[in-house]
Amino acid sequence: MPVAPALLPQIGFAVPLSPTPAPMAPVILKAAPTPRLLVSIATYNERENLPSLIEEIHQYFPHADILVVDDNSPDGTGKFVAELATRDSRIKAIHRSGKLGLGTATLAAMQYAMDHGYDLLQNMDADFSHPTRFLPGMQAGMANHDVMIGSRYVRGGGTENWPVYRLVMSRCVNALVRFLFRMPVSDASGAYRCYRVANLRLANLQQTKSRGYSFQQEVLFRVHRTKARLGELPIIFENRRHGKSKVNGKEAVRSIGMILYLGVQNFFGTERFTGPQKLPS
Repeated sequence: MPVAPALLPQIGFAVPLSPTPAPMAPVILKAAPTPRLLVSIATYNERENLPSLIEEIHQYFPHADILVVDDNSPDGTGKFVAELATRDSRIKAIHRSGKLGLGTATLAAMQYAMDHGYDLLQNMDADFSHPTRFLPGMQAGMANHDVMIGSRYVRGGGTENWPVYRLVMSRCVNALVRFLFRMPVSDASGAYRCYRVANLRLANLQQTKSRGYSFQQEVLFRVHRTKARLGELPIIFENRRHGKSKVNGKEAVRSIGMILYLGVQNFFGTERFTGPQKLPS
């Protein structure tokens, strides 16, 4: 005979209770490690600009190491960097014997980044023509790209106080590069870039032939061949704050010739590629 629920307490029946579940351990989500960032700056007579530039970079990215590749600057840039490096472990330096050019300086920085296990290499000029306020946007873009370009020629970008002939020449060179190298970028000639170091390792940079202004286009092309995702962030290219411009008309002509030479090779697929090697110093 079934017992009425109301009588259960009086006749001593115990109602079974569900066991109390054990408290769950809190789930701790580990944050993704911050990529190791190296900022590279090639210098020749940039003693006036460098202290403020380094300070501004570290305001945005205190964790970043800064590598200065100095070509034995007569104004004491190299000496300043060497002294600063003794007080700040984030400052690195490569001292070269003479004025060997921007192309080889950038290659030296790329090799340094690969040799020392960095994840990202941010390249910029020392004269403030690449404003530091765009650095956070470039680093944010690296979440979805392998190269971020500070671009003068996308919507929102531009130049300040540039002579008309330089703007026309730059536009024409970039149009030529897009046609010959088939790269989906508007600004292939600027040096304000961030590279994923893993792609630099695959890019056969030891085959780089350019040492002058065409270096930027050639390196971007070689990195693009690694199936790198290219992105562009609009920037305003500003005139240098101190010192003299190092633009050389003869070198500009030679660089256009190099772009044509490399572009025709790419267009007809005649360049031969070898495996990764050490970059030239």
